[in-house]
Amino acid sequence: MSEKVAFMSTNKSPAPKKVAAMNTDKSPKKVATMSAGSRNDPYGRFNFLVEIDGVGAASFTDVGGLTTETEVIEYREGSESAAVRKLPGITKYSNVTLKRGLTQDRSLWDRRATVIQGQTRRANVAIYLLDESRSPVLTWLLREAWPRKWEGPMFNAKSSEVAIETLELAHEGLTLA
Repeated sequence: MSEKVAFMSTNKSPAPKKVAAMNTDKSPKKVATMSAGSRNDPYGRFNFLVEIDGVGAASFTDVGGLTTETEVIEYREGSESAAVRKLPGITKYSNVTLKRGLTQDRSLWDRRATVIQGQTRRANVAIYLLDESRSPVLTWLLREAWPRKWEGPMFNAKSSEVAIETLELAHEGLTLA
């Protein structure tokens, strides 16, 4: 995608064409515009696929928790009276939650049961964001994931909603490939 940039100010010179926004303050402002015919729409969050150890898992309705954060260590040198330095500390990865409609497929329960029995089997997980033609455009990879929690459906005789099972995965790394 080619991108054109226009600089604007409040002086009396003629404004460039294809400007996306006006600048009302006195400083020059960088305004990005797109060339005719190109468009970069965001992807829908409903079009995704999950693979566990290279095997396409059943259709999930929700994937959440793709989060990474690094703690901040504040450090002050003795010679600096007012300034605090901020250094990166330990990086943490949030647990990832997978939800799907409950069927006769017991594979998620079976994965959790191995942990309960003390035989944790770790897996690599890939979460693919798909475009409109169902082609992968972004991939998140979870390293050494294992099921730390399984939650069964909530039953309600007055509801016609689908029974949902939830699997929460702990993991040791998240990358965007």
